[in-house]
Formats: sequence, C-alpha cells, structure tokens
Amino acid sequence: MGGSTILFSFFLLCFPKLSISTNTLTKSQSLQTNQTLLSPNAIFELGFFSYTNSTWYLAIWYKTIHDTEKTVVWVANRDTPLQNSIGFLKIDDKGNLLIVNQSHKPVWSSNHSTPITNPVLELLDSGNLVLREENENDPTRFLWQSFDYPTDTLLPGMKLGWNFDTGMEKHITSWRVTNQDPSSGDFSFKLDCRGLPEIFLWNKDQIIYRSGPWNGDRFSGVPEMQPVTDSIKFTFYADQHQVYYTFSIGNNSLFSRLSVNSVGQLQRLTWIQSTQVWNKFWYAPKDQCDNYRECGAYGVCDTNASPVCQCITGFRPRNQPAWNLRDGSEGCVRKTGLSCGSDRFLHMQRVKLPDTTSVFVNRSMGLVECGDLCQRNCSCTAYANIEIRNGGSGCVMWVGELLDVRGYPSGGQDLYVRLAASDVGIEGDSGKTSDTIRDIGIVVGVAGFILLALGIFILWKKRKLQPILKGKTEKRGFSERSQDFLINEGVLSSDREQSGESNMDDLELPLFDFNTITMATNNFSEENKLGQGGFGSVYKGSLKEGQHIAVKRLSKTSGQGIEEFKNEVKLIVKLQHRNLVRLLGCSIQMDEKMLVYEYMENRSLDAILFDKAKKSSLDWQMRFNIICGIARGLLYLHQDSRFRIIHRDLKASNILLDKEMNPKISDFGMARIFGTDQIEANTMRIVGTYGYMSPEYAMDGIFSVKSDVFSFGVLVLEIVSGKKNRGFYLANKELNLLGHAWKLWIEGNAWELSDSSIDTLNSASEVQRCIQVGLLCVQERAEDRPTMSSVVLMLSSDTASMSQPKNPGFCLGTNPMETESSSSKQEESCTVNQVTVTMLDAR
Repeated sequence: MGGSTILFSFFLLCFPKLSISTNTLTKSQSLQTNQTLLSPNAIFELGFFSYTNSTWYLAIWYKTIHDTEKTVVWVANRDTPLQNSIGFLKIDDKGNLLIVNQSHKPVWSSNHSTPITNPVLELLDSGNLVLREENENDPTRFLWQSFDYPTDTLLPGMKLGWNFDTGMEKHITSWRVTNQDPSSGDFSFKLDCRGLPEIFLWNKDQIIYRSGPWNGDRFSGVPEMQPVTDSIKFTFYADQHQVYYTFSIGNNSLFSRLSVNSVGQLQRLTWIQSTQVWNKFWYAPKDQCDNYRECGAYGVCDTNASPVCQCITGFRPRNQPAWNLRDGSEGCVRKTGLSCGSDRFLHMQRVKLPDTTSVFVNRSMGLVECGDLCQRNCSCTAYANIEIRNGGSGCVMWVGELLDVRGYPSGGQDLYVRLAASDVGIEGDSGKTSDTIRDIGIVVGVAGFILLALGIFILWKKRKLQPILKGKTEKRGFSERSQDFLINEGVLSSDREQSGESNMDDLELPLFDFNTITMATNNFSEENKLGQGGFGSVYKGSLKEGQHIAVKRLSKTSGQGIEEFKNEVKLIVKLQHRNLVRLLGCSIQMDEKMLVYEYMENRSLDAILFDKAKKSSLDWQMRFNIICGIARGLLYLHQDSRFRIIHRDLKASNILLDKEMNPKISDFGMARIFGTDQIEANTMRIVGTYGYMSPEYAMDGIFSVKSDVFSFGVLVLEIVSGKKNRGFYLANKELNLLGHAWKLWIEGNAWELSDSSIDTLNSASEVQRCIQVGLLCVQERAEDRPTMSSVVLMLSSDTASMSQPKNPGFCLGTNPMETESSSSKQEESCTVNQVTVTMLDAR
C-alpha cells in the first residue's frame, strides 16, 4: 500500500462522516466515503455505507427518519461494492459518474453517452439523484437520474414500467438479505406490457403474485388500493410511447414507499411519526389466494369460502380426488361443450380479472359492443370492461383459459364468462341477470332454508339427530343437520367464538361414513395402530381407492379429546400450507368422533430423532430442512394465514414427516386464534407439554406468538443435539438441554451440542447458526425472542445479522412418575430466574 493511500486511510479513521454544505457535486469535486450530500431540505442523504466494514456501497437514505438502521432507498453499486472504505465518487471528463476504488479503478459507472460541458450532480428532495448541465433545471433534460434505475424501492415520482421509445424498463428487485446485503436478490416486481398491462412479482423466473390489470381506479387484484385526499394518489399511464405505474403524495409530512424484500413480500410502508416506525400499510402476497394460479384454470380463489378454491359455474374440478384434498392447482374443466351461436355469458361480480398477458384489447369499445364481438368469435372465452369508472369503458377479451381469478367480498370488477346455454340457467343474454329474478331467487332460497331447518328440527326430535352417512367417502359440507348434532354433543358452540371467527356453518369438510373408516382401518386393529395419546389413538387406514389415511379416534371418555376435536375442525380446515398436516375430513356418529388426515409415511419426528437405532438416518441436511420447514409452517400460522394462530403444543411428536421427510405441523387441538391486532392472552387452564412451555405460559398462563417461538427454540436444540429437553442429564439435575446448551454457548463450545451420530463437519457454520437461533428463541423474556419472520430470515441466510442470546428460561427437576402430557396429575418444580413454583396440572 502506497504512502498516499495510508495517509488517506488515516484521514478516514480520524474524521467522522461529514456532510457537504450543498446538495451538489461538480466535476472538480469528489465525494469521499466519510462525506455525504444532503438534499435542499435535508430529507434525503447520499453517501457511502457498510454493514460489515468489508463492503461499501453508495446509497441514498432518509435523513429525517431516525430509525434503528438507515432506511436505504437506492444503491448505486449494489452488485459491485468497494472492498474497503477507501474510495470515492466523482464525475469523469466525459460526464459519467464513477465510483473509484483504492487503486483508482472504477467499480461502477453511470454509463450514459450524452456529451456534457459543465456537469453537476444534485440530490433532490424527492430522493432523485440527477446529473445535469450546470444551468439546466428542466427535469425532461436531465442527462442521467437515479429514478431511472430503481433498486428495491419505489419512491413517490418513480415510474415502474416501460419506455417504448428508448427500450428502457424500470422495475424493483429485492436485496439478497434485508438490511445486510443490498446485492440483487431473487425477487422482482415487474410490469408486463403485453395484452392489458399488469404487474407481476417474480421469484427468479417463476411468477408468485399478480396485481391484476388497472381498471381506472386501482389494480383489479388490489381492492385495498383506495386513493386518499391529500395523501397517496396512484397513477397508471399507457400510450404508444410508454406504460408505467407511479404514485404521488400530497402531504409533505407523509413518507411512503413501495418495496420488495428479500423473502419475497411486496410492501407499502408508511412512516408513523408518533411511533417512529415504518407501518406496513399493505403487502402481498398476504394470503393463499394471492398465490399465482392457486386454483388453476377456470377456478376462483376466495378466502371466505371453504375450500378456498371453487369452480366457475358451468365447470367441474379437473382432478376431483385432488380437489377433495383441497388441492385446486389443476383447475376446472367445462361440464358442457360450447356450441358458439347459442352460448350465453355468466355475469361474475367482484373478481380479479384473469391473467391478461394474452388478450384482445380495444379501448374505444363499450361493453355491449365487446359482448357482441365475443359472441361472434367462437374462440372468445370471456370479456370485460377495461375501466370501471363512469359506467365502464374499453373492451378486453380472452381467447384461452381463464387463469388466476379471485373473488372479493367488495372490490374487483365484473367479468362475463362464456358457457353453454344449459349451464347459465336462468341468466339472460350477456349474463345480465335481472334484479327481479335475483330477488325471487333470494326469497325462494330463504324460504327453502326455513323449511329445511324446520325439517331438520323435526328429524332431530324424532331420531335424536343420528347421522345418516352411507357408502364410501362422501364429500358433503357441514349441513345444518350435522351442525345441530355437533352443537347437541357439545363439540361446537352455537355462539360465535370469543376470538371473533365465524361459526361452523360457513365451513365445508368431507364427512366419512363410520363403516368406511372401520373397513379402512381393519376394524381399528392393533397392527394398524400408529400411536396413542391423551386424546385417544391414531390408526393407519387405506380407502378402497387406494389412498392411505391416518385416523385419529378420539377417546369417548376424554374431555380433552372433545376440545381437541372442536379446535381441529375449526382451525385446520381453513389452513393450507405445505408444512401443515392436511385434514381430509371427519366422521361423526353417536359417540364416535374421528378426524381423518393425510398419511405421513415417516410418522412423527420424535420416533426417529430420539431412537438410538434410527437417529443416524437423519443426516444434517435432513435436520436443517426439517428446522426450516417447521419455521415456515409456524410463520404461516402467526402471520400469513387468515387468522393469527397460536399452536400452544409445538413439540417433536407433533411434527410429522412425509415420504420425502418434509415436516408438517400437526395437532391443533390446543391452538388458539388471535385477532390481527391482539398481542397476547391469558388462560386459566394451562395445556401443553412440559419442557416445551415458555416461562410466562407455565407460570402465569400468558401465551402469545412468542410462547410458540420458545417451543420452536426447544425443538431446534433437540433436532441439533438428538436429545430431549426433558430428562436430559438425569445424573445432574441442575441442567436440562437448554441449560446445557447455554453453558456450552457461554464457554464458546456450542459445537459440542451437535449430535455425535451424524457428520456435521462440513456444515459447521449452519449448525452454529441453528444453535444460536435456538437460544435466541428460548430466551427468558418474551420480548427478547425474535418473531418467526426474523427466524426464517436468520435460517435462510448465512449473512443475516443475529444478536447474542441472553440466558434462557428453563424448567429444572424431574419426576420419575411423570408423563409427557400436561394433563397428568404429576407435580413438577419449575425454576425461572430463581423463582420456584409448583404446578398441579393447570392453573
């Protein structure tokens, strides 16, 4: 290293980051790594930053927002960082912006080709960094601007879309690791200008979310997108020269941005001055129906339906067995073939229009002309207005399958789908069902419901509501008769649950005949028995169609089993995630209550993990995949499902493994639903399993998402070590697994915790990371524990920043008579922070 470089390095170390007094940089100046530019009103700042002190980036961030970390909105050299703090930004002789390293070699350039005489670089209050001639202030004549090259964030005034004259495309791409690595990540949000333009969220080359086309007021698939006076105004513009989406803010005191993060979530964030935090105003994907093509061709996804996938009227599931198992990805097919001239159109309301990348578009046509044109074109499958304002205008026609349709209780727009005349029923031409016919239908429907309810009541009085379920598996919803039976048995409440979720009358779940289950399990034979718990027994079964199932037969005498049945039916029937076990149906006949699940070929995790002869079959990669899968399933329960669900009994025996060793969380009998704004709750009846309970739950009955995080942390340490938390170190009753892990951690020997039966030498950093995540999750104070979104991020990246764990909360002591279930009447002494209490079952 030369003497000048050493002196320069010394200068950087001795002097803190300095702000240049103006917001401009001229050709004769340079911006060093310890200097910044401020916008005129000090809203934004330009400078170099680093998270690791090993890679440095030129970036723009909010100056007026004092968050825990810089809110970076643009990065110049995101994929070509400086390798140390020695470097600078300058304007070269050709008018290009250059970032130069310690060897005076460029690592990044603006690469514009327009000649420039007196270049000036200026940071504007909009957050736009512009290069212009010294006396030129016309934005249309800027020679270069950062707004043309977004990174992960769209600011007010930025455009997302295409300029057809220059061929320039503008989109946003996630960081590799949020708040750690700004290099280009896997997720991008791009406008597709084919057909009727709309914006897609991509994971590499796979679409994961679609906005729907712009309908004049908002994107068809974003009903929440409502403009607010003097606040956020959304704009979509399209002509022969360009197509783009942008937004503006009328209130200068409001900060809002659109970004895509490193885990693939699109977020509208708004700064709340009073609380000094970024509020997630809107995000996507936010539920199952936001997943692209969730219900396949001609399927409609609706989160208020169960199952969420429904076929458009006139269509039936393409794969009925898969549809019965709540897998609608193969979509639907027509019930009746089309005959062109005699076809009619079904009027669908409040839907996100299907994928519009391959459609016919005419902006001058009205809806009637559009319908006539579609009627005459035998290839046309559906049509709609382009815009919905002022009664509607424009024509969009589909000539292929209708993909990615979603229904909404409000929002969306009208769609007219081509059907055979016999499938449209009472609907008239062009799908315009008359109000009179609709009203008559409503009256008839209500009258029919009343008569049906009266008939069910009489049947209940006469036969004591004995279910009549015949033959093999019969797919039926929770009819009024079945629901009355469940209420009569005390399984369901006739009132709404305190948590606010809807009653069971809006759920649909296949009912299995008792005889079908008996035959499938060989009359519940011992050789078909998979296991037993406080709720009853689980049996393997095989239906006539060859499908394997697992049947949970609730004990007739177990009150816990009744509660479990109620919870399981209410919760898991509405949940669909690859890391949650799938409930296929139930069987209710007199005092027999059974739940039917998908069969897991590799049983439960504890049956392998804690078996000396089998545990070696779980190599480290399998264990790590299991940890990550459980984390994703728990994140779905806590954040991404329709309800916020606290499992309350997460443990190794409730993690099931399929034939590919993918983990699935099971047993929702003790779970509780939280409101979206609810943080914690208190219970007078503590349920769960000792060894997995968080201190605040075991001692005070307080449970939250953080109590599930604690259980997850215990599970992580068990998977890494291959040892149970309870019963560990029986010879030394001062430590259980958590205590032992903590002792090794503070001694710097955490590596010793890993299971000696497997080879983890080549995955040392991954093992170390899992141990640290586990210890962070089992910290004594709930507020110190991370959320599951943070856990997933820490597990998914070896560069994610992690804090040092604090001492865990853990129970000491054992009882030789104890069982795993908290419903046993054994005593156990629990010590948390030197406070000892004794619990008898539940408090």
